[in-house]
Amino acid sequence: MKSRIALIGSAAVFALTVSACGGGSGDSSSEAIEFQTGLAVDASQRPVLEELTGEFEDANPDIDIDLRPTTGEFEKDIKVRLASGDVPDIFWTHGWSRDRYSEFLEPLGGQPWAEYFNPSLEAAMKTDDGEFFALPVDTDIAGIIYNATVLGAAGVAPEDITTWEAFDEAAQKVLDSGATPISVGGKDEYSGNVADWIAPGAFNEEELAQMEAGEFVAESYSNAMQPIDEWREKGYYNPDYVSATGDDMARAFAEDKAAFAFTSNSLVKNALAYNPDAQLGFIPVPSLNDEGPYLIGGERNAYGVAKDSDQKEAALKYLEFLAEPENLSKLATAFSATPGLTNAESDLGALQTSFETYVDGGEYPLVPYFDRVYLPNGMWDTMVTTTDALITGQSDPAGVTEQMAADFSSLFGQE
Repeated sequence: MKSRIALIGSAAVFALTVSACGGGSGDSSSEAIEFQTGLAVDASQRPVLEELTGEFEDANPDIDIDLRPTTGEFEKDIKVRLASGDVPDIFWTHGWSRDRYSEFLEPLGGQPWAEYFNPSLEAAMKTDDGEFFALPVDTDIAGIIYNATVLGAAGVAPEDITTWEAFDEAAQKVLDSGATPISVGGKDEYSGNVADWIAPGAFNEEELAQMEAGEFVAESYSNAMQPIDEWREKGYYNPDYVSATGDDMARAFAEDKAAFAFTSNSLVKNALAYNPDAQLGFIPVPSLNDEGPYLIGGERNAYGVAKDSDQKEAALKYLEFLAEPENLSKLATAFSATPGLTNAESDLGALQTSFETYVDGGEYPLVPYFDRVYLPNGMWDTMVTTTDALITGQSDPAGVTEQMAADFSSLFGQE
């Protein structure tokens, strides 16, 4: 699945011929370990990774880590590189370490930190025999991000939003107050997230099983697209949707100009970098099938080591360093998420109340990202483009569903 962090930059930065900033004083060279980080050059989390990498290089002067920034075409670029055998020494697996990349990655079950693997990630990252292929930096638990200041000005209490009807009423009040109800970075493909968040609640268990078995349930998917289309008609999306980036979303929340966003909690971290006093949180996602609200979760920021890397042992040593409790705690805190290893801790900051309210009690089920489990490999691009067509008014739920069904049938047959 595509990153829920702002993906910015030119495809050129992905190329091996371009030198990127390392974490410490070591210069990039042909002997440096290439690490495709999944982070944009200006991502607020990047300085933490650079600092830790510098510490590692200082302690291991014979090892250089080349931290490569991401591009807006990360998923496509990495697919091409893997197909050609040009596998980065370490790379961000963006939710697909097991189901898409495991054949290229070194199994990590034997690493000294493996015993602390967070059990909540087992369903998303481990095989039937218990093996896994990436260091989980954090545990992805998300809902609908909200700005409490914007909602308060509109007379909305976030805890009252437990149905889509209540969400719609809240969005209208926000619009009437002069703020943007829903912020989506169309340029950075955040449109796909909107569909990914809503879709799980439009299907029942039997229908989800049908999807996993290769039968596209068109009616339920079309139902999931209805509110997205209706929000366009009501003017709920940011006017600059087409040109908006993930960074623009963060600024909108930092400046109290937007109320809701469908994306990971990294948006909160990025917004707080602009305005530490912003009052942000998240609520569970309402369901369309009357089964109650839910949270979205799974693998998010995780790093795998190429099994055929010439510098595999050094890369594994670096991963072991990142997995140290103090270091992983810093990374998880930077991503505003709970750690992927149980011996680490994180400061959830502005999101602490949301986690205590909606996560710690276990009342709300954690469902996987829809595209990772119920759609065949390659469908993310279709989900992005079709949802984008809805938001821009170029298509309707029926047309979007027809395109999704066609690509589902074609791609499922290739698996």
